[in-house]
This record gives sequence, structure tokens and C-alpha cells, in this order.
Amino acid sequence: MTQDERLDYLLRHLLAERGEYTDIRVSDDLSEKRKLLRSLMNVRPPVPVSAEFLAVQDSYLQERLAERVITRPEDLAPVRPGLYLWQGDITTLAADAIVNAANSQMLGCFVPCHGCIDNAIHTYAGIQLRMECARMMAGQQDEEPAGSAKITKAYNLPCQYVLHTVGPIVYGSVTKTDRKLLASCYRSCLELAAEHGLHSVAFCCISTGEFHFPAEPAAEIAIGTVREWQQQNPDKIEVIFNVFKDSDYEIYKRLL
Repeated sequence: MTQDERLDYLLRHLLAERGEYTDIRVSDDLSEKRKLLRSLMNVRPPVPVSAEFLAVQDSYLQERLAERVITRPEDLAPVRPGLYLWQGDITTLAADAIVNAANSQMLGCFVPCHGCIDNAIHTYAGIQLRMECARMMAGQQDEEPAGSAKITKAYNLPCQYVLHTVGPIVYGSVTKTDRKLLASCYRSCLELAAEHGLHSVAFCCISTGEFHFPAEPAAEIAIGTVREWQQQNPDKIEVIFNVFKDSDYEIYKRLL
């Protein structure tokens, strides 16, 4: 199969899964087709799918990954021993693990082509990630509490694992509880990474997007919590602070 044939196959399969998709017209424009595929993957529930579909999807996503620039921890220069600052797309970062700012359902973002990191990670990992998350969550009665962390495979991402953590949602001013829960997100991810023998973890700016935690105090908590953990666990895990926006880069650069 060519890459175009894989894309057409995936679209046909996903559109055939649900009756309400029968009137959807597939554009001839490549960017529109890719957008439609992402949308269909975003809204797809975590239900079984054929091995053939997964094989085609994985080949498609691996080819898409090859089109992008992959960054490895050894390509970066530390700003402090064991600490790195990198601006870019976390789904192209080949750390041992990347951190996903998840929601309490832990199933990924269901909003088509949403700009959140949860959506991007699930899109480029493939539909297996949502299925693994669903199996994991089926074993607990309640939604995932803020401040904890879970680990999954990364599937078609260049990293090995994804650490999923639910940050606090800020309503109005930041409370003491909000600060404690955000710090707990960083500690929980590092503890989980250490349990699995990982040596590099890339953190996104947890809670600062849809969850409205102000960027500056969030960065202060992130850096302070990580440095404290590293001091207590020397030479164990290198940490990359991943930022996407210029404003976040300037904040972390100044604080570090």
C-alpha cells in the first residue's frame, strides 16, 4: 500500500463503522482528508477493531512520523544538570516517557481536532492508546483523581511510554489545594517513571491550558517540585520541560 492508499483505507473503514457517517463526503484535498481522519479517530469509542486495520493504521502513522523531525534527549543541552528546556511538539520527542495532561475520564480528548495536548498524543499514538486507557480505567470505579498518574505504552509515538496525569482545574484564584495537586502531578509521574526504570521524562505545562492554571505559578511549582525530587533521587531521571508557546518558553527560561 502507498501512503495515500493507507489513508483512503482508514477513512473508508472508520466511516463504515457508524451509520450517521453515510452522508460524509471525502474531499480530494490531502490536508482535508488528514483532518477528517484525525476527527474520526478523536471521536471513535474504545471498541475492538480488526488486526488488519491496526496494521494499516500503524504503517500510516509511522510514515507520518518519518516526515517530521524527531528530537532525542541527547540532542539537547541541559540548562542545569539533569534539567532541559525544549520548545516544540511533544509528540515528536523521543524521551523514555512524555507526560499527557489528561482529563479525569483518562480516555483522551473526544473533540475533533482539538488543540489540546491530550488530543495530539492520542492522535499520533493511534487508537490503541484509547483502548488501553479504557481497559485500565475499567478496573476502577471512579474517575481518575487529580494529582495521580498512570502509565501506558506509546504505540506510534517516538517515546516508549506515556505518563497520564490529571491536573487541578482552577476556578478563579489559585488555591493552596490547587498548588498541592499540581505538585503531586509532577511527583507522581516521576515516581511512576522511576518504578519502571525510565531515565528521561518530558513534562508538558500541566493544567495551564484548558484547566486555567496561570502559567507563571505553574512553572514555579513544576521546577521546584522536579528539582526537589531530583535532589532526593540523584542521577535517576533527567527531566525535559516541554513548552509550545513563546510566552511559556520565556517564563521557564527566566526561572531556570
